[in-house]
Amino acid sequence: MSQLFTTPLGRDSTASEVIEGVDLSGRRAIVTGAGSGIGVETARALAAGGAEVTLAVRRPEAGEQVAADLRKATGNDAIHVARLDVADLESVRALTARWQGPLHILINNAGIMMPPALERGIGGHEQQFATNYLGHFALTLGLHRALAEGDGARLVSVSSSGHLFSPVVFDDIDFRFRPYDALLAYGQSKTAAILLAVEAQRLWSGDGITANALHPGAIATNLQRHTGGLRTPEPYRKTIEQGAATTVFLAASPLVEGVGGRYFEDVNEAPRVRTRPTQWGVPGVAPYALDPANAERLWELASDIVR
Repeated sequence: MSQLFTTPLGRDSTASEVIEGVDLSGRRAIVTGAGSGIGVETARALAAGGAEVTLAVRRPEAGEQVAADLRKATGNDAIHVARLDVADLESVRALTARWQGPLHILINNAGIMMPPALERGIGGHEQQFATNYLGHFALTLGLHRALAEGDGARLVSVSSSGHLFSPVVFDDIDFRFRPYDALLAYGQSKTAAILLAVEAQRLWSGDGITANALHPGAIATNLQRHTGGLRTPEPYRKTIEQGAATTVFLAASPLVEGVGGRYFEDVNEAPRVRTRPTQWGVPGVAPYALDPANAERLWELASDIVR
């Protein structure tokens, strides 16, 4: 196993600190789920660095207000809004069909967490897997050519420490045999998000594309609307500014140039763990989430679904 990639940054670092001194002029970025939470802060930091940023959101009218606020805050007028519902393949395909020219940064940030009852989405698949993974997979695949034209493009897949609760259960991804468990389904979808980056790195590094995944940390946002709010103890929580730091680092920092197929948290590569940590705030990534065979198998499965 290769040595862990470390940085001088840490869990208290903010997106503003990460982007300081980074010039993103001429770079184009898409951030999904940029209408609220860490998506907004991620977009703000990239725009502050000079990037042209597209907020890919389900409700464009709300996105326009966010964009206006970000233009005022950053002095960057190149902030756009595009409609995207990653739970809807037609919406994904519409965005990828409209996109023209190179894309330098794609941040798959949108997601849902733990709906209490079993719901089904794309192709009849369990809703969290469909939204958190399949929709973003289709988006990534549809933008491959644009990323390849980006001359050193970055693909960033926002996962979660929740992946430690479940691998991708290939024999029953959609809970058709086992009882639905909202946490296990969420964990599976976030494992899939890591595997997306692993296989994209393997397949597309020759195109100059670097792909990584990350856990942003425990941040109180509307993601927890089904869980009654954030349950992580106060000492282990992050602000939104801190929560966006690792995403922005992987998207923009020259420190991580050429480093791909890995999982980061607290702005450093996470160590592999053999069992789920029993203490809050302990970093770690499960081996199954970085396994090349799992990544290839999932990519092939998803390709058959979305094509």
